[in-house]
Order: sequence, then C-alpha cells, then structure tokens
Amino acid sequence: MSAEPARALTVTIGQHSAAGRKAENQDFHGSLVPGQPALGFKGIAVALADGISSSAAGAAASETAVKSFLSDYYATPDTWSVKNAAQRVIAAADSWLYAQTRRGLDPNDADRGYVTTFDALILKGRTAHLFHVGDGRIWRVSGRSLEQVTEDHRVVVSAAESYLGRALGVTGRAEIDYQNLAIAAGDIFVLTTDGVHEHVRPRDIVSAIAAADGLDAAARAIVEAALAAGSPDNLTIQIVRIDAVTEGEAADLLGDVEGLDPAPLLDPPAEFDGYRLLRILHSGPRSRVYLAVEAETGARVALKVLSLDLRDDPAQRKRFALEEWIARRIDNPHVLKAQPPARRRSHLYAVMRYVEGQTLTQWMRDHATPELETVRGLVEQLARGVQAFHRREMVHQDLRPDNVLIDTAGIVQVIDFGATMVAGVVEGDPRIDPAEILGTVQYTAPECFLGAPSTAASDVFSVGVIAYQMLTGRLPYGDAVPRARTASAQRRLRYASALTVRPLLPVWVDGALRKAVHPDPLKRYPTLSEFVHDLRYPNPAFTEARRPALLERDPLLFWRLLSLVLGLVALTLAGILIAHPPR
Repeated sequence: MSAEPARALTVTIGQHSAAGRKAENQDFHGSLVPGQPALGFKGIAVALADGISSSAAGAAASETAVKSFLSDYYATPDTWSVKNAAQRVIAAADSWLYAQTRRGLDPNDADRGYVTTFDALILKGRTAHLFHVGDGRIWRVSGRSLEQVTEDHRVVVSAAESYLGRALGVTGRAEIDYQNLAIAAGDIFVLTTDGVHEHVRPRDIVSAIAAADGLDAAARAIVEAALAAGSPDNLTIQIVRIDAVTEGEAADLLGDVEGLDPAPLLDPPAEFDGYRLLRILHSGPRSRVYLAVEAETGARVALKVLSLDLRDDPAQRKRFALEEWIARRIDNPHVLKAQPPARRRSHLYAVMRYVEGQTLTQWMRDHATPELETVRGLVEQLARGVQAFHRREMVHQDLRPDNVLIDTAGIVQVIDFGATMVAGVVEGDPRIDPAEILGTVQYTAPECFLGAPSTAASDVFSVGVIAYQMLTGRLPYGDAVPRARTASAQRRLRYASALTVRPLLPVWVDGALRKAVHPDPLKRYPTLSEFVHDLRYPNPAFTEARRPALLERDPLLFWRLLSLVLGLVALTLAGILIAHPPR
C-alpha cells in the first residue's frame, strides 16, 4: 500500500554573535537540524549560553554547555521524552562544570568558576520544548510584539546591584525551568543574551526581523542595534522560524519497515522471505506467530505476522512495526530479544528469538498451589524485565500471564510489545492517544478506565495482579475493576485478601500484594523493586497479625449474615408492636 508522505517539521534559523566592546566573546550558541529518523525522535535543537564575565573560564563554560547539549541530547535513547532526555543532559553538564569549578584555584568562589547561563529550544512534532537557567531569554513573536516566555533568574538587590539567582556550574544541582508550547507554521522564536535584550526594545527586534532580507541578516542588524545603543556586553541572538509542522503521522520513525505491506498468512510448512516456516506457535486476533528457521544460518526464530483483520488499519500496522523496534532497544535477559534479519525484508513482519518453554498461563495450570518462594523468584525476574522498560520511559501496558514466558531453564521473559507506550514516540506523533486502553482489561490498572494515560504505576498494578493470581488462582478484585468507570466506583472496590485462599501466607505478604494493586496509583509502590523487596522481607507496616475482616474474607457471607441480623431485628420489633400495640 502506498500512502502520501507526511510533511516533516522544517525551520529556518538565523543567528549572530559578537564580542562587542569586550576582548573575548564568552557567549556560545549552536543549533542542529538532523535528518530522519533523529528528526522524528529527537527534533530540532537550538541552544545558547552566556558565560559569566567575572570568570576567565566563562567562555569555556558556555562552549561546553552548548556543545555537550547538542551532542549528548541526540545520544540519549530514542524512547525517552524530550523533557527527560534534555534535563538529564543539562544536569550532567551542570555537574561537570561544578566539578571543574571545585578543582579551580578558588573552589569556593563561583564568580571565578565554570559558570554560565543556558537556554535551549527543542522543536519536535507540533511542540516547542523550552529549557532555561539564568538570565538569557527565549521569546515568541506574537503579531507585532515580542512575548518573553522565560523568566529571568536574576536577583535584584538595588537599582545598581543584581546577581544571577541560577546558573549552571554553581552548585551542581541546577534548577531547570521547563515548559512546552504548541507550534504552528509561521511561528518565530528568538533567543537572546542580556547584551542584546537589555539594549534593544522587543518591538524593534520584531521590526528588524520583518524588514531584513533573511534571518541571518536580521540577527546581524539586531546585534548592531544593541551595540549602537551602548551595550557593553557580548551579544548573541538566534531567530527560529517554523516553516512547516508535521502533518498526519509524525515521520517515518521506524525506517523502511513501516511502509511495507503486511506479510501474508501461510500454512506451514512453507518458504517465505528466506525463512522456512515449520509450525504455528500462536494464532490470535492480533497476530500469528510461526516457528521458523532462517535458511542461511539455520537459526530458529519466532516469526510474527499481522492478522488479516488488522492489516488495513494504519495505527495497528504502526504498532506492529514498533514491537520489533522496541525489542532492539532493550538489552535485558528478562525481555524477549529481536533477531537481526539476515536480509532486507519484502514484507512487514517481526523476527524474535525463539524461546523453548511455556507461558505463565500454562505454568499456573500445572502449579495450582505453588510455594511462596517459587512465586517470589518468578515475580522478581518479571519485575527486572518490566523495569528495563521503565528505565527507557516505556510502559508495557499489557502485562498478563500469556505475555510472560518461562524457558526450560526457568528464566522469565516479558514478550509482546504491541501495546507498549513509548514516551519519545508519543511526543512525535500527535495522533497517538496515550490514554487508549490497549491491554487486557483484567490486568489493566483502574486509573486507565478513568481516561488517565498509563504510567509505570500501571505496570506495577499488573505485576501485582499476576503475583496475586499465581498465589491464589484468583484476581484481587474479581471482575469489578473493568466495570468501575468512575472515581466513586473505584473507591468502592474491595480487595479480597489472599489469606482467604492461602491462610498460611504471612500477613505481611498479603499486605505487599494489597499495596501493589491499590486502586489509587499514588498509594501503590512507586517502583517494582520496593514491591519485590516487601514480598521477601517483612515490612513493619504489614507485620501486625491482623485477621482480615469478614467483609474482605467472604463478602457474600458478610451480607448474608447482615441480612439475617436485620431480619431478626425486624421480627423482634414486629413482635413488640403486636404484643404492645400503640394506643
């Protein structure tokens, strides 16, 4: 199938910098417009820094801040969001600059250290991401005026005295202002150092941009105007005009695979694209998986193709292509790996390592009442696999026993990434709905049924349900969670204690399970590591030997007994009224 190519984000950048009346230019600036797929995953970056004039290391600090940002930002995982990736890179630069200051001749005097202001603008998809530390400024042209969208971190002591309240390299723990703005074609952003914006009025900057023949010429004219107005400082300005924004799909983020036609459904034995299909491993509503042998290498692989019902759905095809892309970016023994293809593909399909073993669903059928220690070991492995997703800002969203494999050596592996939410991909494609429920409802966290997007806490809930089910054969809320579609309904959810089925379980284990599957994500474990720790070691908060209330242990019996008591009370009152009728 052929589709009209999506329009990519395009910009025009003009910039100019000058030492002005100073002997050295301690400002530094830079920009990077990458090709695909980095354009789709990371966007366009523009950065500006102004080293403090009181330090001989100011120029080195500003240059380091900008260069390290532009190189390191594009080296972060494609799965990370812009905010996470940029803030981590800026924080790393801040730590390095602070360390250099501490190694200097006067380590306690920041005014002589590696200190600089820093501003960065990242354009991705249909969003501008702004990062700001210090008294540089980021502006946005609004009609004939210039709107300042960052706030100066300058502390004013008096009319004649002020100092920087925040900068990189001062403490090693810089606070970074962040905001994001929707963008459209024609928008213009301007970045300036104080040598420019303290001496040229905002309306004159807008007029110069409108009048100049090109943005570089406009930048040069604005710097010259600041000099003519008496600016004694270094002067730098960057002007970014958005010429076109992404339309439709964000971009071809996944390479050539995304544009291929889906592979046909074949009946083994069969030959296909250099593979010998031996047998069907799984056939479901979303996909079919074959055990196959790569003809050239003899390697056994799991070859996955899209089902007939979904192959005409662009969103499903994109998710299918994303699954193998995800597998290539996680290197963890508890996550199923992708198998590198031996040749260029003719169709859309996924090739994964073949794992000899069984699903957790099959394992639970064979182990109806497993030992607690066995369950702990399996949950710990599962948690390590899921944490590998979370470290890369991904949420699996479909954790269930069918998507957990146990190989013949007892190694647990997470499989099936078709529902996985990738922060970096969601940002780049405005058509993706992060609140869409893609997982199996029995294991989906309650907040998702209220329209909230999945988070790492949602995966914690799913792992908690799986652990509970392994120990009890049941679900902690039965089938009530998918039907609780309002906040009030979720407040009425009642956890069924695991001690009802396994009365010899330690009370603190039941407490850990209860917390992991709490309906409120803020009351769950913030990380899976804390949950698995509490499954193995008694948490003092759960060690009180409290027998669960009857309502928790057997709700039906509770309501029957309550009805019986109320009935007896009613009969007693009726008897009293008959014996002593009111006059």
